[in-house]
Amino acid sequence: MLQEGAHGKWTVSSSDESTEENSDSEKPSTSSLLDTARGRTSGPQYPCSEARKAAHKRKASPLKLSDKRISTEIPPAEKQRTSQEGLGWCVSSSDEEPEDEEKHGHKETLKEEESDVPKEHPLNLCKDVELSENQKAEEYDEAPSEAQDTWDLLNRGNPFRFFLTKVTGIEQRYNSGALHIKDILSPLFGTLISSAQFNYCIDVAWLVRQYPQEFRKKPLLIVHGEKRESKAELLAQARPYENISFCQAKLDIAFGTHHTKMMLLLYEEGLRVVIHTSNLIAEDWHQKTQGIWLSPLYPRLPQGTDGSAGESETNFKSDLISYLMAYNSPTLQEWIDLIQEHDLSETRVYLLGSTPGRYQGSDKEKWGHLRLRKLLKEHASSIPAQESWPVVGQFSSIGSVGADGSKWLCSEFQESLVAAGSNVTTLLKCDVPIHLVYPTVNNVRQSLEGYPAGGSLPYSIQTAQKQLWLHSYFNKWSAEISGRSHAMPHIKTYMRPSPDFQKIAWFLVTSANLSKAAWGALEKNGTQLMIRSYELGVLFLPSAFGLGKGYFRVRGKMLSENNDSATYFPVPYDLPPEQYGSK
Repeated sequence: MLQEGAHGKWTVSSSDESTEENSDSEKPSTSSLLDTARGRTSGPQYPCSEARKAAHKRKASPLKLSDKRISTEIPPAEKQRTSQEGLGWCVSSSDEEPEDEEKHGHKETLKEEESDVPKEHPLNLCKDVELSENQKAEEYDEAPSEAQDTWDLLNRGNPFRFFLTKVTGIEQRYNSGALHIKDILSPLFGTLISSAQFNYCIDVAWLVRQYPQEFRKKPLLIVHGEKRESKAELLAQARPYENISFCQAKLDIAFGTHHTKMMLLLYEEGLRVVIHTSNLIAEDWHQKTQGIWLSPLYPRLPQGTDGSAGESETNFKSDLISYLMAYNSPTLQEWIDLIQEHDLSETRVYLLGSTPGRYQGSDKEKWGHLRLRKLLKEHASSIPAQESWPVVGQFSSIGSVGADGSKWLCSEFQESLVAAGSNVTTLLKCDVPIHLVYPTVNNVRQSLEGYPAGGSLPYSIQTAQKQLWLHSYFNKWSAEISGRSHAMPHIKTYMRPSPDFQKIAWFLVTSANLSKAAWGALEKNGTQLMIRSYELGVLFLPSAFGLGKGYFRVRGKMLSENNDSATYFPVPYDLPPEQYGSK
């Protein structure tokens, strides 16, 4: 949906992440399985949000401008969805706080409107009209790179091990150095013994097809947060596959989700950890901007070695084990044991996770934005004139952050983002410039996916109208530097650039959107941190990469043939961000 105000236009819709603070009563029903049996396959056959289904339907049956019915009638499948007359792309009560949920009740859905058809760019909606569903499935199931290309990618010296996903429809040079899921699961990366996939939205059949044929019957554990009907639907998807087992993440606090996206890959040669931002569905690996951190291949420790051995200077091993232990699941004990048996000492990033709970004392600093605050205080270098170094946050979903900045964004959250060095005094609220990068309506309309891309960019209209102050911080999505200006971002990144945007003090890629459910919110006069959801990301700090200057330089292009890749960090979008409403 389009909203316009003093600070420009922004998109509102719902998506996979829109349930970050929703009750599971809004999750899909198993009726979709019955629909499949009856031959109705207009929507995706996996648990996901209503907006994802609507976006899928639009891709499958886009409106044609030549169809005279557009201006006179609503398509039959949409006639009952009239709760938001005149709003076009409608919204969910996605990242609402619980009190908002109680007020708004039912989740609003999507309604096709004449105004949805972008007259200037009709191809955005109609480009797939001649493709059958099978053809589009083949298009999504992209083949991995040539074997030599993938091998070169692993061995040509990417010290950060930060990658983007491949995007169909952009110049090939911008996919050089990018990865598809089939690349990650390729035999070139290791001879797979077993794997674990942690994620939110999962298409089991599609996931199985991403594994090489020789690995498709290897043990696969899927860690998820589905409940009730959605859980039954997920399990039903896996019935044809005897090698698949499940671990249900406990979500004891209302409106939380299992939003973490991670792969654990056990090979004959060792172990690998992959932390990324993509759901395990075809659309997320097709024409969106996504991020991946790919660990080194961790060798097995000599037999009889103490489990505390093989730790990195960033304490990645113990932090990963702590994160897995937070699930309190016997199913994950096998993976905890395996991690203890491997040498993770080559890791140069810090793990930053969120797990549901209410934390006090020293436990407050284990998770969420207080974990980021602790890491920056202990390991980031002090920044001279730091009040002039802005904070940039980029995300695909926005939750309720309060009636003004003092409620969360410009108070506790900003205090965590601006922490740097142990002797830094706390700045007054909003002293540091904040730039929030979130796509505009035109970004979505002109994207490779067209308007259906809005299904992955949730911002509830009810929430937006209560925090109009927030929109003065908004900046457009632009990624000419990586050739991805038209590939809508599902990646989430946060960083601290210099005033001239030529350097960054740190960089974080994570599953966490801009919401208190993901990052946590202080309670009881700041003595308790409450987090609703599971999230996971990795923090890049110059000190971990041997940079005495205390910052990464930002290179002028993603490809680094002529740059010292050890000091130039590949920020995937354009800096400085361009504010809404600017030319």
